[in-house]
Amino acid sequence: MAGREPSNALKERMAYEAARIMVEQGLSDFDRARRKAAARTGIMDRRHWPTNEAVQEAISTQRRLFRAPRHGAEQESLWGQAAQAMRLFQAFAPRIAGSALDGLTDPALGVELFLFADQPEEVLFALMERHIPWREGQRLMRYPDGQSSHHPVLRFLAGETPVALVVLPRGAMRHPPLDPVTERPLRGIRLDELERLAAAGDPAQRREIGM
Repeated sequence: MAGREPSNALKERMAYEAARIMVEQGLSDFDRARRKAAARTGIMDRRHWPTNEAVQEAISTQRRLFRAPRHGAEQESLWGQAAQAMRLFQAFAPRIAGSALDGLTDPALGVELFLFADQPEEVLFALMERHIPWREGQRLMRYPDGQSSHHPVLRFLAGETPVALVVLPRGAMRHPPLDPVTERPLRGIRLDELERLAAAGDPAQRREIGM
């Protein structure tokens, strides 16, 4: 049975199944996807469960394999929308982060930008001045020093593309929060770096640009 398989094989199997669930069901919660995958595969021993990074890599592989003909066009469109939003909010030193930057996200999930402001109201005023309707929420983010903090998240539509603005204090430019997937500082990239990345046409090159 499953328990007789080598641990690495079990992790790969779980990663593939969790990735498939996330893609098919539009999930963003890695742990929930792993639990669903465990129920499907019968791999209940958490020692054989893959990391978030392993699941994310499996998602990337599946998208390359099964959506290759249209994936490049979708990514180009998504980065184009992100670049427009970043130009709109240049005063807040925008950074693009998250799965849209990696080329892993479904276009329907949109893009996520970090904005930096001394007061979150500054971003609200910018939205009001541009007559952009938004929905407000919060995001709990962890930091390398062990602290956690809730930050405002302002969501709106740019055409048909959802955009989420995560408003961080300016000090977070030097000390960014942790990526929930990799547990490393989530720095994102600037508009000029995104434009270079888009020109290169390869999400893998983001490592050379600054992430």
